[in-house]
Amino acid sequence: SDQRFHPDQGTVTDVLYRHAELLVETFGGNEDKALRDIRKHVSWYFKGYPVGGDMRRALTAVETLDQLRELLDTVDRTVPYPGADAEGPRGRAGAPKKPHLPDGWLDSQEITDEHRAQIHEAELDISGG
Repeated sequence: SDQRFHPDQGTVTDVLYRHAELLVETFGGNEDKALRDIRKHVSWYFKGYPVGGDMRRALTAVETLDQLRELLDTVDRTVPYPGADAEGPRGRAGAPKKPHLPDGWLDSQEITDEHRAQIHEAELDISGG
């Protein structure tokens, strides 16, 4: 669709909380691990929204879903979509990393057992297992 959704701050808080709930489920009920993971997403969710530095810091220190809910309940849900301030790339800034291939990778079109093992190890590093 050519139309983009422009959520108000209330919708953003709802989606952030649901994301945290799904992370708890994904991590087998491990709320501590899930809330540590959600912290890195806070700035992405609230990019451009006027929640303030103190709130952002508090949200990146939550340890339980109850704490997250309590903080999100204090956010002004009526704040409209901030427009251009919310646009643009999210995540890491800067140039993408240059890919590195194993020594001799381009010397042959055959994949050796050693290369197969290197690929497997690299995938484990990236995917988390």
